[in-house]
Amino acid sequence: MKYALITGANKSIGLETARQLLQQGYYVYLGSRSLENGQQAVAQLHAEGLTQVEPLQLDVADSASITEAREAVGQKTAVLDVLVNNAGISGGMPQPTLSTSVDLIKQVFETNVFGVISVTQAFIDLLRQAPEPRIVNVTTGLASLTLHHDPTWRYYNITGAAYHPSKAALNAYTVMLAQELRDTPFKVNAVDPGYTATDFNHHSGPGTVPDAAARVVKAALLAPDGPTGQFFSDDNAPETGISPW
Repeated sequence: MKYALITGANKSIGLETARQLLQQGYYVYLGSRSLENGQQAVAQLHAEGLTQVEPLQLDVADSASITEAREAVGQKTAVLDVLVNNAGISGGMPQPTLSTSVDLIKQVFETNVFGVISVTQAFIDLLRQAPEPRIVNVTTGLASLTLHHDPTWRYYNITGAAYHPSKAALNAYTVMLAQELRDTPFKVNAVDPGYTATDFNHHSGPGTVPDAAARVVKAALLAPDGPTGQFFSDDNAPETGISPW
């Protein structure tokens, strides 16, 4: 059996990612900042007949929570095959560059960047024990610096002083991590799930949660000859599926 950990998985794309990995035969540790919310999500999956899943209290912005989560998982398995860094916050919109507080920007980076790094570093030893480990960092098409220089891009006018830069930094970390692990079986990629109707954007997106999660799962299930260090985005690049950085 293969094992996966998904952060921020108690609802929306994270929960659907868990569902789809369970359907692929994975055992899933469903990370949730609130254990109660995680338990409710697991109960929902159990009701659907998907039982190889358990809740894991994990606040990616809390180092003690990460340490406890690592210890809890390590007591049950010596191997982790997939890590999906899904947990993220927007910080609220709008975020004018000249008036958004530095405290808010730090808060967003704490979850979207430093949380990913901390979780990855905490679980890397378990991932190294897997024959084909996969790390998927959930990002956004709005993190593309190249496209933000293109006035014809449909999202050109959607800016943000905290959220967009935090995901651009996450993309940069993804590239560095993939490069460092390039001579190993690891596949490390950033995935834009697309503009999806979720609580995150007040259900304003046109995309569906199952389609968004399928993009994440696709990167989690990459074959040994699959790409690494890529920025997958069907939304930004429908023909190639690879977004410019």
